[in-house]
Amino acid sequence: MKCLVAVLVCVVLTEGLVKVPLLKQKSMRQALREKGIELPYQDPALKYQPTEFASSANMYINNYADNTYFGAITVGTPPQSFQVLFDTGSSNLWVDSIYCNTEACNTHKKFNPQQSSTFRGTGQTFYLPYGAGSLNGVFGYDTVAVGGFVINNQEVGLSTNEPGENFVVAQFDGILGLAYPSISVGGATPVMDNMISLNLLDADMFAFYLSGGGQQGSVLSFGGVDNSLFQGEISWTPVTSQSYWEIGVEGFRINSQETGWCSQGCRAIVDTGTSMLTVPHQFLGDIMQAIGAQEKQYGGFSVDCSQVGNLPTLTFVISGVSFPLPPSAYITQDGYNTCSVGLTPTYLPAPGGMPLWIFGDVFLRQYYSVYDRTYNRVGFAAAA
Repeated sequence: MKCLVAVLVCVVLTEGLVKVPLLKQKSMRQALREKGIELPYQDPALKYQPTEFASSANMYINNYADNTYFGAITVGTPPQSFQVLFDTGSSNLWVDSIYCNTEACNTHKKFNPQQSSTFRGTGQTFYLPYGAGSLNGVFGYDTVAVGGFVINNQEVGLSTNEPGENFVVAQFDGILGLAYPSISVGGATPVMDNMISLNLLDADMFAFYLSGGGQQGSVLSFGGVDNSLFQGEISWTPVTSQSYWEIGVEGFRINSQETGWCSQGCRAIVDTGTSMLTVPHQFLGDIMQAIGAQEKQYGGFSVDCSQVGNLPTLTFVISGVSFPLPPSAYITQDGYNTCSVGLTPTYLPAPGGMPLWIFGDVFLRQYYSVYDRTYNRVGFAAAA
């Protein structure tokens, strides 16, 4: 199931001319940290290099029940703040707007273009389908701030209709897609591509650290990686299609036993907007049998929690490197003695008919993931 997430706030600091005695003022770094933005250390001497404007920044993003990861951005002038899901499985930016009056919109904060002096409408409409949920909207251009970076004239989708229940219970007010422009609906330029064209970043990459156990501390980094959030070396693998962040998978093992399922090649889409590990449907039965899982009444699979320690490790082989998922990664406790399996089937094959996996949050909590647009590759390292 695609669970439609991360974090920015555009902070405008103004200081009055009247000094208040004995009152210590917050530093800019402290004020930004309270808004969820952690500024990396920068050499003060950089100010003597006026042509160097590229940078990097870490954003603390929210973890909601290990199910969605989202945080704040701002749109408009003056800035209007929204919680958005940062989604490597799509490419468009959209937020709820005053043009929408469905239940899903009415339970969330709405963007009001009439209150933004920099908004410019286009009249172009769009339809965006997701794995779960869809919406209609209209495009416009406005100033968007993400992780401390300000992008003028960013194309933004404003929702006009969000049918059904999927977005009603969502913890976010919109989605910011981080995939390639080739899959952007309406030809809208993605936020990352505008960052690249404006030369805002030290490196044209971003990276995710997703916390687990319902704990906070998740981080989205733009322009580089945070070495404190992973262990060992980053292993790189090329993107096989510049649409989604799609990569090749050479092997899949249950415990130490190679299944041979990917001997002719599999593909995987690395998707922060999908909560589970999505399995090619033809393999799901064998995996569940190996796990000893039972199908639940309302869908999904469960195991006896007392047996979790005896369950197999699932291992992917990617560009010659093994990436194991122990049972603690794919099993979550949801009842007194019932544990759910964080795997779900997909019936969609990759181009060419190859089996398709989706590396959702179940996989990405185990591995720090890096998305490199310069070399069109994805990197994984063991999460710290």
